[in-house]
Amino acid sequence: MSYQVPEPKIFACTQSAALGEKIAASYGAELGKVIFSRYSDGEFQPSFEESIRGTRIFIIGSTNPSSENLMEMLLMIDAAKRASARHITAVMPYFGWARQDRKDKPRVPIAAKLVAKMLEAAGATRIITMDLHADQIQGFFEKPVDHLFASTLFLPYLKDLELNNLCVASPDMGGSKRAYAYSKALESDVVICYKQRAKANVISHMELIGDVKGKNVVLVDDMVDTAGTLTKAADLMMERGALSVRAITTHGLLSGNAYEKIENSQLKELIITDSIPSEVKSDKVKVLSCADLFADVMHRVHHNTSISSKFLM
Repeated sequence: MSYQVPEPKIFACTQSAALGEKIAASYGAELGKVIFSRYSDGEFQPSFEESIRGTRIFIIGSTNPSSENLMEMLLMIDAAKRASARHITAVMPYFGWARQDRKDKPRVPIAAKLVAKMLEAAGATRIITMDLHADQIQGFFEKPVDHLFASTLFLPYLKDLELNNLCVASPDMGGSKRAYAYSKALESDVVICYKQRAKANVISHMELIGDVKGKNVVLVDDMVDTAGTLTKAADLMMERGALSVRAITTHGLLSGNAYEKIENSQLKELIITDSIPSEVKSDKVKVLSCADLFADVMHRVHHNTSISSKFLM
């Protein structure tokens, strides 16, 4: 008697409910029902309102601060494990706390490693995420990690713009590898910004390595938080003779006065994904959905087929 592998079930954390709906629709499934009971002091408890015994489940949720988003993911994984789910895949479009991937000064944590261990301890058997802040975070896990790239979304968009004299730029030295990968795909030049920080989110000095005169520049980064780096880089490049400056960043945190900086800068356009839910407050900001990408990869994972075609760089 043959065993029929049941279809997976898809659930979403509260913060990623809208993206979860899009992913489930693209997958061709209904988003599973889960409710959160809350106590008056803020403590909460997730509850799956349908049987998940023996099934593969996908739990969709970005873990950007506040820490409640991470706690939701951990509690849902634990609940799924105790409900006898067969496979528990944490689908994390944005892997939060990833900027703390190493000790950059004494007596600080490596939060990305801690989060990885917490997810595994909770019961996650696989991780699907996109554009980690540092590639080495994959090595913090003992479980399989599917590290997707938003280049599958951004490259077609950039090619459709048909920009002449295109130049790809990295806003800092750490993103040079990503910039070179984009430049290879787009057959363009590369420039690098060198920045010095006074402290987190505060840039004290920035210099440009390369020539942007007469070029349409595309800044490439994995995330935009306060937008200080991107807007400062855009203004510097326009001063150096660039025709236009756009930015593509996978994760749009857009905290503090980020929108004000974007509006007052020389940036022509900022393209982000919907990995983090946000209320767009500027006409300069364009959002590309990553729902189809994740749905396709989830389908391939469930049916044990290759996902290598999704790695454009």
